[in-house]
Amino acid sequence: METRRREPRPKLYDEEVINIGRVTKVTKGGRQLRFAATVVVGDRKGKVGIGSGKAAEVPDAIKKAVAAATKNITKVALVDEHTIPHEAIGTRGASKVMLKPASKGTGVKAGGPVRAVLELAGVKDILSKSLGSNTKVNMAYATLDALKQQKTASQVAKLRGKQVEEIL
Repeated sequence: METRRREPRPKLYDEEVINIGRVTKVTKGGRQLRFAATVVVGDRKGKVGIGSGKAAEVPDAIKKAVAAATKNITKVALVDEHTIPHEAIGTRGASKVMLKPASKGTGVKAGGPVRAVLELAGVKDILSKSLGSNTKVNMAYATLDALKQQKTASQVAKLRGKQVEEIL
């Protein structure tokens, strides 16, 4: 019987680790140390997802987080594949992230986890402002929430039962 090695599948999504935290569970036998990882995955063409995983070792936690993130990928509405259709404020916990569309050539004006989510979503020109708490994980989820709120002119026209020209 001939054994063949399986070819590794090409990666569908780029990934970026947002946060790795040490988590301790105190039991009667002492402290049990584990690692929690939060990862953003995206194809830089309008699809992005966030996931978290926990394991005894960091690489295992990252693998679990990537698997969780690829399971809950969402499609983001982009205008001319460079910015978002309209302004939005996303919330998660006490974190709020405001996203504003920007003209071509502006770049991604965002920092930390907000930048990671936007870049992996494929947004090239955008302005952002962090309002409220700036916990890394909550800011990433708030950014994803703001991106999920985006609707293109054609989507709004369909909802209202009108033509795109009437709305614009």
